[in-house]
Amino acid sequence: MNNTANGWINGMIGVLIFSGSLPATRIAVADFDPLFLTVARATIAGLLALCLLLAFREKRPARSDLLPLAIVSLGVVIGFPLLTALALKHITSAHSIVFIGLLPLATAIFGVLRGGERPKPVFWIFSCVGSAIVAGFALFQEQAASSVGDLLMLAAVIVCGLGYAEGASLSRKLGGWQVISWALVLSLPVMLALSIAVVPAAFPNLDSTSWLGLAYVSLFSMLIGFIFWYRGLALGGIAGVGQLQLLQPFFGLLLAAALLGEKVSLGMFGATLAVVACVAGAKRFAR
Repeated sequence: MNNTANGWINGMIGVLIFSGSLPATRIAVADFDPLFLTVARATIAGLLALCLLLAFREKRPARSDLLPLAIVSLGVVIGFPLLTALALKHITSAHSIVFIGLLPLATAIFGVLRGGERPKPVFWIFSCVGSAIVAGFALFQEQAASSVGDLLMLAAVIVCGLGYAEGASLSRKLGGWQVISWALVLSLPVMLALSIAVVPAAFPNLDSTSWLGLAYVSLFSMLIGFIFWYRGLALGGIAGVGQLQLLQPFFGLLLAAALLGEKVSLGMFGATLAVVACVAGAKRFAR
């Protein structure tokens, strides 16, 4: 199997894992404060990442790698989780998930700016059409909207796209799981201190599903998903593999319907087929 095919397979696994992030966050913020949820998930994942780095005796990153790692940390460890948790206080997970359809375009743009990639012009047509389909689908959803929630999700998409592109570029040098692990460890002192500062005095009457939501976003969304995702972006190309995120809203909507009982339109299936076609077209012209 060549690197490109391997990259797309790893990328799809990462997308499937990430598809559960917003429904799990929606479940968790029902009982946990968004700030506590953000710092707690980063702390748990950071401690696990530190154990992995020590167990495999990984060499510390070079000084020149610290700034890119800081960007990854600010984008995907702190920025995206916090902004989405705050947004989910105002909007449903089904409504928030559709914003993830803008992530491929953001990732591709930052892949050009930060990763030095140069997709063919036709690629941008497929990427923009795919994003437009997702955005149009969002407009026809009968979901409660909030300008505050929408702006928070838009900001989350921007910082996440930057963190994806930066991490993917660095993965070619350090390795996929090493990048997310070092980014988590880099933010660990601050996240751990904040966790202690904002931890509730008690956790009375917390639903078990809230704990499961916290566990999922800590283990899968913050660590395991990125192992596959950064490997996929590094091998298959940031711009190309990043288009797989166009499918994430639809996987996420299915999970939101199954786990949270949120309404999902039948038009989702037609939109999904159109998005799959855009992903296939983008894959062909990504390089």
